Amino acid sequence: MVTARSRPETKWREHVSESVTEQPRTAFPSPASVAKQVQETRPAQAREATGAESLVLALESVGAEVVFGIPGGAILPAYDPLMDSTSVRHILVRHEQGAGHAAEGYASATGKVGVCMATSGPGATNLVTAIADAYMDSVPMVAITGQVSSAAIGTDAFQEADIRGITMPITKHNYLVTDPADIPRVIAEAFHVASTGRPGPVLVDISKDALQAGTTFSWPPQIDLPGYRPTVKPHQKQIREAARLIAASREPVLYVGGGVIRSGAHEELRALVEATGIPVVTTLMARGAFPDTHPLHLGMPGMHGSVAAVTALQRSDLIIALGARFDDRVTGQLSSFAPFAKVIHADIDPAEIGKNRTADVPIVGDAKEIIAELTEEVRGKPGQDISAWVRRAKGWAQTYPVGYTPSEEPGALSPQYVIEKIGEIAGPEAVYAAGVGQHQMWAAQFIDYERPGAWLNSGGAGTMGYSVPAAMGAKVGEPDRVVWAIDGDGCFQMTNQELATCVINDIPIKVAVINNSSLGMVRQWQSLFYNQRYSNTDLHTSVGSRIPDFVLLAEAYGCVGLRCERPEDVEATIRQAMEITDRPVVIDFVVERDAMVWPMVPAGVSNDAIQIARDAAPDWDREESEAYAQGTDADHSETGGQTDEQSDTQSDTADQEA
Repeated sequence: MVTARSRPETKWREHVSESVTEQPRTAFPSPASVAKQVQETRPAQAREATGAESLVLALESVGAEVVFGIPGGAILPAYDPLMDSTSVRHILVRHEQGAGHAAEGYASATGKVGVCMATSGPGATNLVTAIADAYMDSVPMVAITGQVSSAAIGTDAFQEADIRGITMPITKHNYLVTDPADIPRVIAEAFHVASTGRPGPVLVDISKDALQAGTTFSWPPQIDLPGYRPTVKPHQKQIREAARLIAASREPVLYVGGGVIRSGAHEELRALVEATGIPVVTTLMARGAFPDTHPLHLGMPGMHGSVAAVTALQRSDLIIALGARFDDRVTGQLSSFAPFAKVIHADIDPAEIGKNRTADVPIVGDAKEIIAELTEEVRGKPGQDISAWVRRAKGWAQTYPVGYTPSEEPGALSPQYVIEKIGEIAGPEAVYAAGVGQHQMWAAQFIDYERPGAWLNSGGAGTMGYSVPAAMGAKVGEPDRVVWAIDGDGCFQMTNQELATCVINDIPIKVAVINNSSLGMVRQWQSLFYNQRYSNTDLHTSVGSRIPDFVLLAEAYGCVGLRCERPEDVEATIRQAMEITDRPVVIDFVVERDAMVWPMVPAGVSNDAIQIARDAAPDWDREESEAYAQGTDADHSETGGQTDEQSDTQSDTADQEA
């Protein structure tokens, strides 16, 4: 039998009142607030300093709270004055990639700029993965690296790497500083660029001799970036034209991307939905931008999105894209994506508009500003009756809910059940940081997200190893929240050394290792597309052996290690972890090996080919014939439609075929 998630509409406002409105919210800064803070800081009296001291003073002046990093030869001069700082906390990580992901997690959970630091050569190159990840997901981050002395640059000196050249394609901007007098200005500019416009990572590479030389520090510096003028306010003509298309539409959908979260536009989005009644889909990067429990939320679109979300986009006549980029995981085969829809595309990055899908109405600007002005333009004005469309869309959600079929093997533990229980027990005020793979998709599907900043993941780059250090960074930024890292046994082994960082620095995160003894998503693709030839996906972490034993590993790091292998123990184990607040907890959830993520749109095909289980697709011919020929909506709310029992039976049968 399929276990489907129930979200009763009648309880939504009560739920929101208790879990969203009255509980503390994450205070996301507006895109320009960090830069404005830099500009408005109290002038500091000029003083003589080394370049390294100037760097630390600049970090203090821009409001940096924490730096994740590892010292080394070229950056070592900066670590001496950093020891004396009373406002900048340094956290010594165990790998530079962990420093980068921790800065990402801090930034994503708080909306502030994350900071990481490394030495030259391999220290800097170890940051590259996290920098690329931040670039893909528009995370405001400043990466500071040491460089060999300026006279040695270009000579292949010991531990020299052209980190500026290496990262040029994956940063918003980057600097090589060889003059200590430039350090305050460059740090101020770096924070400004990272946090304004479309957020992203900025690299500051500083030569060792610039850190050692004497200079004069004064604050604030004069920021002069003549080529950098992000458009924040939208053009009123485009707002009016967008409102005209909305008024003329009978089947509109709000396609909400991560830009809405980055701009802090969640309240404005809710106001727009309440004013228009238009259904909403939130991408993987936008989970929490709109409450999952709201009756107009259709779920997540994309390769593993809900049937309702995928189908609503496909069948809409108008897509209102807000801070989204029409990436391939959402559109599927681009040529067949939403063939009848006009497109309003709003984004602060003009390069994204029209890149993949032509926009009928392009709007460049900050999502917060755009949504607020669009709401004012459409509020109270007549438009088409979209009630039938809303009923159809909600009907798809009722007929084809996101669910799973528990294993028929006695005593087997379903990974979906584990993740669902974590979400229920930890609640909407917790933070959930996922790795990449099956567990990431299940965490996106089976936890309700009611607020921005609750869901952290590597969406664009799909970086294994993201979860544990990102959770660590989130906990540093939000120490009063419960933070769960939901990881796979493959991802966990890439960065679990940061558990040592967590123990030593009193960062009590909770880690759920969804252990199927495999590289799960790769194994799923091998099952579906490679004739079950499981080439190099067996990790030996629970089937036949425990290499490593995650409980013993956790204990070796000074964490609490727990193991859960039976469904009846899941709730008690999670509650036990929740009660431990003085150190990290790692739970080894040994789950069934062959569970798959459904629904699924295979890569490179039309979203119309969505499958709800293996070789099972929604019966659209039946749906349409009943909806149109019999005059009923797709949710069969009138007589003549399929009963709930019949619908459940069909869904059970489809999933049992998987």
